[in-house]
Amino acid sequence: MNRRTVWAPSAASVAMVTANQRVEMRRGSGGWWHAELDPELARADYAFSLDGGPPLPDPRSPSQPNGVHGMSRPVDHSSFEWRHAQWRPAPLSSAIIYECHIGTFTPAGTFDAAAERLASLRDLGVTHVEVMPVSEFPGARGWGYDGVDLFAPHHSYGSPDAMKRFVDAAHGRGLGVILDVVYNHLGPEGNYLGKFGPYYTDRYHTPWGEALNLDDRDSDEVRRFFCDNALMWLRDYRIDGLRLDAIHAIFDYSAIPFLEQLGVEVHGLEAEVGRHLVVIAESDLNEPRIVTPREAGGFGLDAQWNDDFHHSLHTILTGETAGYLADFGSIAQLARCLTRGFVYDGTYSKSRRRRHGRPVLGLSAHRFIAFTQNHDQVGNRAMGERLGHLVNIDHLKIAAALLMTAPFVPMLFQGEEWNASSPFQYFTDHLDVALAEAVRKGRKAEYGPFVANASEIPDPQASQTFERSKLDWEERERGAHREIFEWYRQLIALRRCIPDLEDGQLDLDAVAFDESAGWIRIHRGESAVICNFAPAPQRIPIGHGAAGLHVSLASRSGVRIDDAAIEMPPVSVAVLVARDRGPSAGAFE
Repeated sequence: MNRRTVWAPSAASVAMVTANQRVEMRRGSGGWWHAELDPELARADYAFSLDGGPPLPDPRSPSQPNGVHGMSRPVDHSSFEWRHAQWRPAPLSSAIIYECHIGTFTPAGTFDAAAERLASLRDLGVTHVEVMPVSEFPGARGWGYDGVDLFAPHHSYGSPDAMKRFVDAAHGRGLGVILDVVYNHLGPEGNYLGKFGPYYTDRYHTPWGEALNLDDRDSDEVRRFFCDNALMWLRDYRIDGLRLDAIHAIFDYSAIPFLEQLGVEVHGLEAEVGRHLVVIAESDLNEPRIVTPREAGGFGLDAQWNDDFHHSLHTILTGETAGYLADFGSIAQLARCLTRGFVYDGTYSKSRRRRHGRPVLGLSAHRFIAFTQNHDQVGNRAMGERLGHLVNIDHLKIAAALLMTAPFVPMLFQGEEWNASSPFQYFTDHLDVALAEAVRKGRKAEYGPFVANASEIPDPQASQTFERSKLDWEERERGAHREIFEWYRQLIALRRCIPDLEDGQLDLDAVAFDESAGWIRIHRGESAVICNFAPAPQRIPIGHGAAGLHVSLASRSGVRIDDAAIEMPPVSVAVLVARDRGPSAGAFE
């Protein structure tokens, strides 16, 4: 016999229904209901009826082949045959992460199609693929942050087995897989979770709707729901790590916070399955205790995104200062980030009108994920412009070089490696007409002030918005796209072969700069990175150890080095390494 269970503590009666049968369930302890099923019935699509109401999908549905309003489909996770079960991922300290969205990564937009492109990421030097959320959301297209069936891969990407084939293929190519999960809210459409139990609380509110009940009455089972979801992805789909979306919108004042509990349970599973598993947080709190070990009073997560690196570099390259970017714009801030971890580590923030952040003490820079582009920084622009739409190729090369030689763990956004011409715009496929219109109006209201004509803002509901966001892989081999691709490939190879460049030490004396002249010099052990942001050539002092260095990689020809200084062309960057270490590639032309 097979058992079907559901948590519905306030229901007077619960029935499991299929296309042609109804089975009354029995109440157990703690608000749980259960029914014993024969094998044939256990394989049927099903739903739950609460107190005689309409059929609703299982909150823990493993598959929703007919979308968020359809019946749930059972999945036997033990039946999948893994081909690379013994493979183990590289540690985060040596990782190069690649963020991708399954729906726009390839023309087909499926797990199987994405798997066919994994070899190119491995050849580039990527070690981990970070997949944007795949949990079932309404319609056929979306970013994934409005998921409502958290245990089910989205049906338009493929079946649960298709997702496993993608993960298995990644492992076969030597790539780890990190999955983006959302534990701060659920989407509005197809969200039946609150009908089953007290999953939400009115004590807090998120920018996207109701906050989850992680510290109020009956919150133990709510926490169990989300911890079980995390463990399911890691165990049944052999995912190698999780990226937790916007933890600053996870409200919990428990003595043992949900995030700490989640980290403990993930690392407990790590011991059980014999695989190294990681938990990465997205946070705008600049709070190092998130990644401080529990033994030292922290939450014990493995790493967190570092927005300050993006903001400090982006403002230098583009000159943009709108919104939160008003807090950035100087080379001094970039230097502070490279040596201290955060720019705002207890200092005053103009945009917040208060002090922000906490100093990073005693932590490796490998606890922080750095990037020059990601889905938020591209997609949350009015037109979804990539950095390459805002600056020229010389600025792009500087951005890539500073990312790949920084002490942090670098992350690329899909197509960044060849400066993809396609934007990454905000797209949805809400079936609820009123909700769809509200999203349209909200998008125009939020981003209208940043464009000349608000009518030009792409319609999130239009299929064309989704289609134009898809990568064109063929352009990677053409012209300037190929030039940028080769630049990334060489930078990644250099990072791999020069230990200084992978070192996670935050050295307070490693950076020198001249704000007015527009240059920065970064020493990484015996290596150095020299960057000229200025539109004119200039001679930049190298500092200590100049005689023992040679130019291993330069973004433009014309770089000249002597015992005391380096001649740098306008808007250029050069990586210098010890003469007896690493290849001498010369200028890339």
